[in-house]
Amino acid sequence: MATSKDFLDYLKEQLSGLDDVTFRPMMGEYLIYYRGRLVGDICDDRLLIKPVPTAVKLMPDAEMQPPYKGAKEMLVADVDNGGFLKELFNAIYEELPPPKQKKKKRNIKKAARS
Repeated sequence: MATSKDFLDYLKEQLSGLDDVTFRPMMGEYLIYYRGRLVGDICDDRLLIKPVPTAVKLMPDAEMQPPYKGAKEMLVADVDNGGFLKELFNAIYEELPPPKQKKKKRNIKKAARS
């Protein structure tokens, strides 16, 4: 089951006012970023947060589930408390890995054959 547009719209509403939250479609689901850093996944109408130490501390009773079969488990966030979600995103930001630098393509010139 893919994430519904209604769920995505609701989540966007809950996070409104939080600057620089972006969503990237990925095979019918979404990756969610805050200020350029990957926060987690949106899968099957669930918001799954990377289990960084601060997130685990702030959500001690959160269920752990994988976004898809065979994936690492993540914290299932309650999307009905927008204020908490905003606090959570700000609190875990520093623990999220920065985006990887894209490798520059090398312009290799073919050697002229004699």
